[in-house]
Amino acid sequence: MRVNLTLVCTECKEHNYISKKNKRNNAERLELKKYCSRCNKSTLHREKK
Repeated sequence: MRVNLTLVCTECKEHNYISKKNKRNNAERLELKKYCSRCNKSTLHREKK
């Protein structure tokens, strides 16, 4: 039930991180504040479709 997902920066749209989540427990999209090397700051990263 665990799936791999890609996290995308909301500001520059770069694919920075790969993560896993349990679809059964977390049906909605994952949003984390992570460091973006392109923006040089911590930005909100969302799960890619």
